[in-house]
Amino acid sequence: MTGKDKIPATPAIRVLRDKRVPFSPHPYDYEEHGGTAVAARALRIDEHAVVKTIVMEDEKKNPFIVLMHGDRQVSTRNVARLLGLRSVRTCDPKDASRHTGYLVGGTSPFGTKKNLPVYIEETILGLPSIYINGGKKGLLVEIKPQALTDILKPTVVNVAVAGA
Repeated sequence: MTGKDKIPATPAIRVLRDKRVPFSPHPYDYEEHGGTAVAARALRIDEHAVVKTIVMEDEKKNPFIVLMHGDRQVSTRNVARLLGLRSVRTCDPKDASRHTGYLVGGTSPFGTKKNLPVYIEETILGLPSIYINGGKKGLLVEIKPQALTDILKPTVVNVAVAGA
């Protein structure tokens, strides 16, 4: 591996290595606001297998993470109902960065600055493998979905709606 190809030791990568989770790094050319569609196209993978890490907050500004398929959106109404809240929303990028230690576009659920509750879309767990952010813009790691439950202990939810 050359210096350019070297995988950075992000907090997420360190967690995966510390927990002995088998993973394959997949760097790609990041495009600002390109989202999972750009990553899927660059890596020639199904966008449904790309899992985005969305930092959200409740009406009291308590943060949490929702893991969602790249080609789906989170129904904030369903999340709020599930959590017994009036409303939830996506965190402001500065707040998301403060909570996780990652820049938006490079947010991983692994190795976050604060220990945040994690919710995972149920159908993600049925995939043979997933691609999730490795803690840096332009870096996805391929892992088995079971690693998410083993490390993050997420709450399984059904809050997806069509669209990316």
